[in-house]
Amino acid sequence: MRILIAAAGSRGDIAPYTGLGAELRRAGYDVALATTDTFAPLVREAGLEFRSLPADPRVRGGVTDRRELMRTAAAFVTELGQGFADAMNDGADLLLLSTTTAPLGWHLAEATGTPSLGVYLQPTAPTGDFPPVVTGTRSLGRLANRTTGRFALRMADRVYEQAVARLRDRVQLPALSASAMRRRQEQANWPILHGFSTALVPRPADWRPGLDVVGNWWPHHDATEPLPAGLEDFLRAGPRPVLIGFGSMASGEGERLSGIAVQALRRAGLRGILQAGRAGLAADGDDVLTIGEVPHALLFPRLAAVVHHAGAGTSAAALRAGVPAVTVPVTADQPFWAGRLAALGAATEPIPFRSLTAERLADSLDQVVKQQACARAAARAAKHLVTEDGAGQALKAVRRLSDG
Repeated sequence: MRILIAAAGSRGDIAPYTGLGAELRRAGYDVALATTDTFAPLVREAGLEFRSLPADPRVRGGVTDRRELMRTAAAFVTELGQGFADAMNDGADLLLLSTTTAPLGWHLAEATGTPSLGVYLQPTAPTGDFPPVVTGTRSLGRLANRTTGRFALRMADRVYEQAVARLRDRVQLPALSASAMRRRQEQANWPILHGFSTALVPRPADWRPGLDVVGNWWPHHDATEPLPAGLEDFLRAGPRPVLIGFGSMASGEGERLSGIAVQALRRAGLRGILQAGRAGLAADGDDVLTIGEVPHALLFPRLAAVVHHAGAGTSAAALRAGVPAVTVPVTADQPFWAGRLAALGAATEPIPFRSLTAERLADSLDQVVKQQACARAAARAAKHLVTEDGAGQALKAVRRLSDG
């Protein structure tokens, strides 16, 4: 059986699917991952077939106006739909669709008669339990949360409208709006697996049937590969350090963020590791080391704390390691995850990205490293995450579909 996973976005939006794909491959399936060319090495290192999708221009930055952002997003998903159709030319017996690719994949599944399954990294279905992830963390009450959740879906439908029209025309399907297709899928209880932990987001009781929270899909990595020698030496040279990194966020902010990071670390009396990321963090000194990409699973258990942008993957990785966090959310769903970590007690109250100062960061680091409450909460969450098997649950769902 040939399985095609389709995902688009930044590294945190792609890496979990390498672990999911590797688990399915070990179970005997032929697995391809369609994503942007940047992540071809990640896909191939996991032993998966790579299929190319267009890149999202928003990942490279430069668009800040809300209306322009909507236009850019609409243009991108239109191009993405055409690229997804191209990726389907090599065939698939089952489609696994991310949050971004599902509104396109539904139409390709209809055109080809291919079964499909949602594999989402964020909760998108309206619920009274919390507001939409893209609107932040402040609950408006159960009725308003559900209302704003439905509104957020309608706004997403608008972004996909042009893409859907062009895609259905290409595959010779009758006209159908993005919102009409979404409602059709909801009424059919189209199955969606959510790849995050119930420690952070328990399944809302008011969700429709077919929506399940199964636990994280952890990025594939070679567990036998050691950490870089310089990093290993630094870890052994003194007390556990703090990692500071912003992943794919904060492009062009490297000098400012590096200065804040070093000042905060020294103010708090801590050793630190700066992860360069897209921002380009960098600093030198006996008490500070700069690194590139390193598997979270290998590094995080050896840290005192993690300062991060609260992406879904980094947030989960810190919890898995039982390490407390200081979150500095930048955009999108990051304030949501930052709020969830704080509510769990595994992180301090979030520091908004534009409000970050060395003083605020140092105070938060002092709280998570020198006081034990956050560390204890993170350790409790880590024990919960061990009980979950997100990839195993996805494998069971795939087997149900393939047997059916």
